[in-house]
Amino acid sequence: MSSKTKQLTEVQLVRPPRFVPETVQYETIMGSVAYGVSNDTSDMDVYGFCIPPKDMIFPHLRGEIPGFGEQIQRFDVWQQHHIKFSDKPGADGKEYDLSIYSIVRYFQLCMENNPNMIDSLFTPANCVLFSTPVGNLMRENRKLFLHKGSWHKFKGYAYSQMHKIRSQHPEGKRKALVEQFGYDVKFAYHVVRLINEAEQILTEGDIDLQRNREQLKSIRRGEWKLEDIQRHFAEKERELESVYLASKLQYSPDQGKIKQLLLDCLELHFGSLNDCVKMIDPAIRAITEIEGILVRYRQQESK
Repeated sequence: MSSKTKQLTEVQLVRPPRFVPETVQYETIMGSVAYGVSNDTSDMDVYGFCIPPKDMIFPHLRGEIPGFGEQIQRFDVWQQHHIKFSDKPGADGKEYDLSIYSIVRYFQLCMENNPNMIDSLFTPANCVLFSTPVGNLMRENRKLFLHKGSWHKFKGYAYSQMHKIRSQHPEGKRKALVEQFGYDVKFAYHVVRLINEAEQILTEGDIDLQRNREQLKSIRRGEWKLEDIQRHFAEKERELESVYLASKLQYSPDQGKIKQLLLDCLELHFGSLNDCVKMIDPAIRAITEIEGILVRYRQQESK
């Protein structure tokens, strides 16, 4: 079984960077399909990650000095949209939007609790199109990425969707939604979805993307008035501020454990990383961290 990126590359519908099709580790369907609210005309929104060449992840292997001379090209993400997979071998007649991230960028965004990235780790199993042992390892450890900072991220994204609902210049499909329902029901269901997910994270340390699908479907059908959306959001926001304070979830990401998971994934792909990473003795690391805390404490005392 090959990744969707590789399939589309082989039939010359996409042209990603040369290393991408062969090093994709994980692909999953996102969007309305993952949230359980899709219809037959829904596009296939695919997120995933690949592993760039070793010397692109660890540029010192080529002797690069950051900021001096020629710098090695970096890779964060490759995206291509509106790819119609038809009239080709193995075609399914669907339209795809692809977003394939570098594993390093993917880890960073997940650690920051970027809603789209976090959601891509918690999609239902039947949405996963492709996964190698590296992809499996990351999904198995996905709860490691969740922390209380998710509340601020998800709330911020929800505010952004609320702002978009009020847009006075909708275009294309958005314009049709506004004309039919009086407001953009797609933005509206995302507001409620984001708040639902934030609540699950804070109370359970987990996410079920389809738990509230019937509620979200009713919003997409226009069964909620805009005033209902605004009131629901305001009430849940007040409620979740208290939930945030009481949550037993860790306050911020455990960067040490997440970094180790990243290294484990890279080692699973490349083999030994002895030539790439200098591992610091845990005792020395602890002393360094204590010294850093003492420096910050003294700085605060001197103010």
